[in-house]
Amino acid sequence: MPTEQTLTFDEKAIQGLDLLFNHYWILRSEQPEWYQLIRERDKVLRRYINDKFGLRLIIHQHFIKLEKIPVEPERWMGIQQFQEPMDYTIFCCALAFLEGKSVDEQFLLSDLCQEIQASYPGENELDWTLYIHRKSLIRAIKVLLDFHLIRTIDGDLGRFDHDEEQEVLYEATVYSRYFMRSYPEDFHNYSNWEELLEEDWRMNQEDERRKRVYRKLFFSPGIHRVDQQDPDFLYIRMYRNRLSEDIENHSNYKLHVYKNTAFLSNPEPKQYQQVFPDAKAQSDIILQLSKYFHDHIDQYSPRENGEIVLTEGELDTIIETIRAQFDRGWSKYFREKPTPSVRKEIMEALKDWMMAEVDRETSLIKLKPLLAVLAGEYPKDFAGGEEE
Repeated sequence: MPTEQTLTFDEKAIQGLDLLFNHYWILRSEQPEWYQLIRERDKVLRRYINDKFGLRLIIHQHFIKLEKIPVEPERWMGIQQFQEPMDYTIFCCALAFLEGKSVDEQFLLSDLCQEIQASYPGENELDWTLYIHRKSLIRAIKVLLDFHLIRTIDGDLGRFDHDEEQEVLYEATVYSRYFMRSYPEDFHNYSNWEELLEEDWRMNQEDERRKRVYRKLFFSPGIHRVDQQDPDFLYIRMYRNRLSEDIENHSNYKLHVYKNTAFLSNPEPKQYQQVFPDAKAQSDIILQLSKYFHDHIDQYSPRENGEIVLTEGELDTIIETIRAQFDRGWSKYFREKPTPSVRKEIMEALKDWMMAEVDRETSLIKLKPLLAVLAGEYPKDFAGGEEE
């Protein structure tokens, strides 16, 4: 019989929910304590996840997986190790190859290469004598290994980097058949990715607005108000107190709602969580950029939704101003880069954190209200330098 504790959302349930949201899946062989904790809070977690998010929680004898489907796909949601579309295509071809392998069945790298070449759908054929194609394959295989979809039995993949004749022996794992989501219809019946999202919402018509808002808050750095009639943002403002109480009772996050943006914060982030600011050098510059706009907001005219629109040249001028003030504290990597290169790298980070986007038609930079939430500068007695 389940105890009263297992039917209430206690600290263990809060920890379990956090683990599910911050990991692709929990493998029993790799994280037995996490696996057991979630199994013990199975009922209460299923109920809450279904009610607030409309998501599917899979409890398997070998793993636990929460199928995290976003409201809208964002650029940072992909596999971070991948650099080119080819990486994803090769990865999917490798998954198809593994579908035909039984658990613990062994195969050679050359067999995998041959099958990927045969099934690759690109206009140009794969050629393993080309370095760029081998690098793409290596990135795909490393992700297969990271997700424990295959394991290395003998050999060194790194040697394939310089010699396409190198051989490695691999073994298929029990997880390889469960990586991809299952769909109610044959995958070929969908013509684009939008139809996949529409299929999910057809199954979640009840309280769709609430589920959209919860997914946005938990899956994204923040939510921006699009316009005065933005239905998701209006929902957040209308039910702000109820949302805040519910989120704090079921997680370690706190809800923050401003005129043009809303987001969750975590006062004590875990090591496995991605938070801003992080330890990367560009975070310092982003905080300094935010401080600049706080100090010079009278020089700009934010749009009704809080966006500040700039040209690349205007942003370069601002970065030059910040550089003159603070570059003694910048990392050597950024100190030695020309301003346009600094701007490009900072923009990539800003886009990943949903703090900026670029208009495709005009190439204008739109800085989002989320950028203004945190600002920073060095202390007045900061001397700078590598040793400091």
